[in-house]
Amino acid sequence: MSASPDHPAVLAPRAVALDLLQAVLRRRRPFDETLADHPELTRLAGRDRAFVRLLTATTLRRLGQIDRILGRCLERPLPRRAAAIQDLLRLGACQLLFLRTPPHAAVDSTVALAAGLGGEAGFKGLVNAVLRRLDREGEALLAAEADLRVNTPDWLWDSWVAAYGDATAAAIAAAHLEEPPLDITVKGDPTPWAERLDAVPLPTGSLRRATAGPVEALPGFDAGAWWVQDAAAALPARFLGPVAGKRVIDLCAAPGGKTAQLAAAGAQVTAVDRSANRLARLTENLSRLSLAAETVTADAAGWRPETPADAVLLDAPCTATGTIRRHPDVPWLKSPQDMRKLVPLQDRLLAAAVAMTASGGTLVYCVCSLQPEEGSERIATLLASDAPVERSPIEPAEVGGLAELLTQQGELRSLPCHLADRGGLAGFYAARLRRR
Repeated sequence: MSASPDHPAVLAPRAVALDLLQAVLRRRRPFDETLADHPELTRLAGRDRAFVRLLTATTLRRLGQIDRILGRCLERPLPRRAAAIQDLLRLGACQLLFLRTPPHAAVDSTVALAAGLGGEAGFKGLVNAVLRRLDREGEALLAAEADLRVNTPDWLWDSWVAAYGDATAAAIAAAHLEEPPLDITVKGDPTPWAERLDAVPLPTGSLRRATAGPVEALPGFDAGAWWVQDAAAALPARFLGPVAGKRVIDLCAAPGGKTAQLAAAGAQVTAVDRSANRLARLTENLSRLSLAAETVTADAAGWRPETPADAVLLDAPCTATGTIRRHPDVPWLKSPQDMRKLVPLQDRLLAAAVAMTASGGTLVYCVCSLQPEEGSERIATLLASDAPVERSPIEPAEVGGLAELLTQQGELRSLPCHLADRGGLAGFYAARLRRR
């Protein structure tokens, strides 16, 4: 016999999802960080853990539509003291409208959770009434709120329209609603691993699985044959060209995907990051892969090597708006103020990277951001400052022949809607420079 909607086995995953949603929206904690640290999550069965992640992530992806629809069902906004009730309604609405959870499970379990909220338990009748209405009228209400742009904060939407146009901004917003596939970088030849991993090769060189599942259980993980890395994130390290035997500095290196690429290609890598904990994780990842790199715990803006390097890769801190597919909390945690604070740091890091690059050497700057202020505008500012560097345009052959990923200046500008028929890409910007 299946568990009833108010059975602990049904309530526990939804209670965890409520806590995760509140951690993001009320306590401003990153979703993945909260997911990894939640004490109750490990006590759930694997299927329930997957449900918790899907429910919370889908609620964040569809938050604009969900709130608009709930607004149609409420006579007046909920009081501030009912924040938990608002988040419960969001999760219940997500189950009914987007996950197609059986109504008896979605409604009754949400009402049961509301009843256990102490001072907010008096709202359980309202929760029941709203969700029963969504069960009856959900399709019509969803059709009335079909504009996907409401899932994106205005400041982001306006910036994408200004940078890419209305149609592309709409395509980006649509891509953010989909669960991303699992991308893999293989240490050696990826061809034999495609079949073993049930993956398809992408033109850029990565392998892609349609579904993730438990990564540690996949063939080759324990043997260190490959690592998880978004296909777009795997491109910047390749723009350094052949690096075997060369001294390469990887700035802001953790968690180490690009460091692993460079080490696997035979470079003598120095990985620099200000976080000792993140560098420890980088070292663990390299150990699993049987790769090695020198690590330095330091602020990359102030640190300098004893001698300039043949090549420098700078993956600068940014608003990470290009990773919204994988991190649906980003739109609700970032703001224009965050970007304005990051831009001066990016300029300082770029100047430091130039100083670390030997004469004739190569510098690649990249950010996982869709914002021009953090990408092309930073390079334009650097070049206008008479820094001793010049553009070295990236060629279509270096991105698998996908010329649509490159700008007229020969810079990488991938968008989430690129390769849409094959699962999309992260939003990445990269520019390659030569030290004069």
